[in-house]
Amino acid sequence: MIDAKEHNIRLIITGGGTGGHLFPGIALAQAMMRTYQDCEVLYIGTERKVDRTALADLGFKVMTIKSRGIKGKSFAAKVKALLQQPFALFEAVRIIKGFRPDLVFGVGGYVTVPVILGARLLGIATCIHEQNSIPGLANRLLGHITHRIFVSLPGSEKYFPAVKTILSGNPVRRSILDSASKMGPRVYKEPLTLLILGGSQGARRLNSIVLDAAEKYLRDLTPKPNIIHQTGEHDETQVREKYAELGISARVEAFFSDMAGIYSQADLVISRAGATTLAELTVSHKPVLLVPYPFAADNHQEINGRYLVQAGGGLMFRQSDLDGEKLGREVKRLLTDTALLAEMAENSGKKAKPEATETIINSCMELLKGKLQENMGKILAF
Repeated sequence: MIDAKEHNIRLIITGGGTGGHLFPGIALAQAMMRTYQDCEVLYIGTERKVDRTALADLGFKVMTIKSRGIKGKSFAAKVKALLQQPFALFEAVRIIKGFRPDLVFGVGGYVTVPVILGARLLGIATCIHEQNSIPGLANRLLGHITHRIFVSLPGSEKYFPAVKTILSGNPVRRSILDSASKMGPRVYKEPLTLLILGGSQGARRLNSIVLDAAEKYLRDLTPKPNIIHQTGEHDETQVREKYAELGISARVEAFFSDMAGIYSQADLVISRAGATTLAELTVSHKPVLLVPYPFAADNHQEINGRYLVQAGGGLMFRQSDLDGEKLGREVKRLLTDTALLAEMAENSGKKAKPEATETIINSCMELLKGKLQENMGKILAF
């Protein structure tokens, strides 16, 4: 492994567009800076608001390049995105040359393509991480040229060359890992707390179903559960007013920054099935009702959630089959059966991979050691 005392490690992490891409990258950046105190990190993301918000004030440099996605876009949008790629590649190469990284690490999203490609053209070591069960287009393309590929979920390794693919799990932010490690077995005290997570996209329909369930079932429970509801950008005021009308104590925000604290309070979670959220839920030992985002590429959220359901850590409902009546019955059943909640929580925790970040760091350091030895051999041979 590289001796960090003799080599100041410089790392570029790239990816973004959704929290599911950003948070593993943030977890990796923070772990590298904590493990190697002289490590310098540059994060290359997109210009989207979710990137700017998530990457603010984290102790490492952040830059953006203009790059657009292709999959699922109109013909005109695809043409525009393709025409933009040479400029994005030029900008990525300029940034990489200026920063002089030892390693470039991609965590998914269209911004990773020009950055990883630029790094390979410059002869720099590269790795990517795939969070979901079915890889996105960017990672499928990059898997052919990158040095190592890390995957989160069993089964997704079949999409990549086996010789350079490692089942690592999904990096989870240190604050959530630390909070989870301090939690003992859950003691269920009334009123129980229900957490709702709509994800960074597609929250509106889920919000509507949850409010209908609250009106039909939750307001009649004794005592009423406490609610913590992450609504996304558009529904915050409406959702808060509805809970007040129903007489239910609710903390409602568009997005939460302290997810470690939020998870620590939750007895039951209703959530989308993004891979990063699932990783956080399992390390936090949370029983969950999954409602996969139905418009996720290749329906990957539904496939993501199957391993947790099969393990007995959660239940899953297709959004098209779900209404307030059905959801309300299930929530009521679980909130009134704490023995079942405890069993689901234990099963959820069994699927966690809290060592994911450490696994990735160790493998990256082995890769860099090999690259340094290779370069030294070339110098000596010359």
